[in-house]
Amino acid sequence: MARRLMVPLFAALSLASAAVAEVPANITTALADKGRPAEDVSRDAARKPGELLAMAEIKPGAKVADFIIGGGYFTRILSAAVGPSGVVYAYQPAEFIAFQASYGENLKKVAASHANVKPLDASFGAFDLPDGLDLILTVQNYHDLHLKPFPAGAAAVINAEIFKSLKPGGVFLVVDHEALPGAGLGVADSLHRIDVADAKKEIEAAGFKLVEESQLLHDPSDPHTANVFDPAIRGKTDQFILKFKKPG
Repeated sequence: MARRLMVPLFAALSLASAAVAEVPANITTALADKGRPAEDVSRDAARKPGELLAMAEIKPGAKVADFIIGGGYFTRILSAAVGPSGVVYAYQPAEFIAFQASYGENLKKVAASHANVKPLDASFGAFDLPDGLDLILTVQNYHDLHLKPFPAGAAAVINAEIFKSLKPGGVFLVVDHEALPGAGLGVADSLHRIDVADAKKEIEAAGFKLVEESQLLHDPSDPHTANVFDPAIRGKTDQFILKFKKPG
């Protein structure tokens, strides 16, 4: 009886504290690419892209998407990691571009300098990805689906599209700034954070299975109550990493 009780407990602990995988050669090579902007390289120590992307199971020739690319930091790494036979769909929402022109400029720049990057700039309401993708990555942006300008059901619609677009066994890797447990979805707008439990609940409701949770970007010094753009905390937030898979 005791052994049967220990098995599910051990499985739960394994999910929460899975060891960081060895960084594959294609990702190591991508990080060493001399064409990467110096500003990007300077952020590697804090963002740990090698260890993070090792969780994504990216192989040369893969079809992947970077959901809300921001400045294109991960888009450039993904481009080199999948190589010339692969493709990266880089999505920057029309709403973000309308809010700040630099978002559109960043999308154009990364697409112009990387032949295998396909830019997408539809609105959230018209969001549509090609099917059969191996990976969809979103970093520090999942909470944006709960910003006040967007309808209450935006997260469910986007998660359904992401689920549809991934091939069976495909990975949805989510990284975001962690909020206090039970903080509620309102902190997405006020603090640009989200409770990890809320993110799990929403994504699993779309049909995904949570297969790994990493503490790679955990920072216990973060009080979880400050806006992530506050100079005192910016770049030093506690972040969760959730790896989901589409069953099949």
